[in-house]
Amino acid sequence: MSLSKSVETIIKEAIERGEFNRLKGKGKPLDLNAYFETPEELRLAHSALKNAGYVSTEVELLQEIAALKEKLNETTDEDERSRLRKLIGDRQLKFDILMEGQRKFRNG
Repeated sequence: MSLSKSVETIIKEAIERGEFNRLKGKGKPLDLNAYFETPEELRLAHSALKNAGYVSTEVELLQEIAALKEKLNETTDEDERSRLRKLIGDRQLKFDILMEGQRKFRNG
């Protein structure tokens, strides 16, 4: 059995067991805004670094922002929602400052 055929078999069996039914975000469109907000020339570098086990500060911030937004959507307590909104704003500002610095570096 070839490798691609065995992978295909594993995937089919997982589908039959319903393992893909429990995936986070199932049935929702992918949010690619963060990906496209990252300058094109940095995407390849980020991908290579990620494959090597390193994640940049910018990517960490985007991941943290996404996790905070998910918590915000799941939380009903107004004090917690307010705290999460502040954290999201703080992380977004830090991300924006980092990206602006990179833009100035590239253009300067």
